[in-house]
Amino acid sequence: MNTLLDPVAMAMPDVQSGPDSRRVAIQRVGVRGVRHPLVVSAGASQPQATVADWEMTVALPADEKGTHMSRFIALLESRRAQPMTPSDLCALAQSMLDLLHADAGDVVAGFPYFIEKPAPVSGVRSLMDYRVRWSVRARRGETPRFSLSAQVPVTSLCPCSKAISEYGAHNQRSHVTVDLEYDTVQSVDLDALIRGVESQASCELWGLLKRADEKFVTERAYENPKFVEDLVRDVAVMLQRLPGVASYQVTAENFESIHNHSAYAVVSSR
Repeated sequence: MNTLLDPVAMAMPDVQSGPDSRRVAIQRVGVRGVRHPLVVSAGASQPQATVADWEMTVALPADEKGTHMSRFIALLESRRAQPMTPSDLCALAQSMLDLLHADAGDVVAGFPYFIEKPAPVSGVRSLMDYRVRWSVRARRGETPRFSLSAQVPVTSLCPCSKAISEYGAHNQRSHVTVDLEYDTVQSVDLDALIRGVESQASCELWGLLKRADEKFVTERAYENPKFVEDLVRDVAVMLQRLPGVASYQVTAENFESIHNHSAYAVVSSR
């Protein structure tokens, strides 16, 4: 039975729709920690089914007591099986404003994203996972603003260690996180963005490597040493060439193999 048309349900009091006398506006109210399916379509690869952690909020005027929490979930359910592009997420955020009679709102979806990669020598294929977050800020009467965050694991090798050692050099796994805000979402290519970040490291990572591949990775990193400062600067230069990007921030953290702390750097255009 459709409870929206059920006479019993219609007779129940709707407390949260009542007025509020405290006159305090709430900037963001809604749901977070919602784990729900998402079909991602952003790049050259086919749409990819994943699971996202969602946060959906709206602004609540000072004279309204509460928002309708169930409508956030209903909106997600209505789009569950549809491939989602950044443009589609912007449209979903706009629909959220209409559904909840709000003037402003935000939608955030964080999810694992997988790319199948061939090993550099053997060609054996395996999946690499990346942590991605899509965000939309919607304001009534304005074009929604889309932003993206992607965490890309790579290898970095220390130039100083290579220069002072007779043989070898210490290297480590690093996380490069790029945060981008877009003027237009038509140009978003998630696969190309991730590959671009990987290309700026001492060497990229793979899920599965044979011995010949491991030799290649070791020598590739040794021939391409980079400080954490080099890493963020090189990624920043790459991002400056991307179409549609209004602003960016690059963060790199090297999990040092000879220290019990990380090396860390940030470059921001904001």
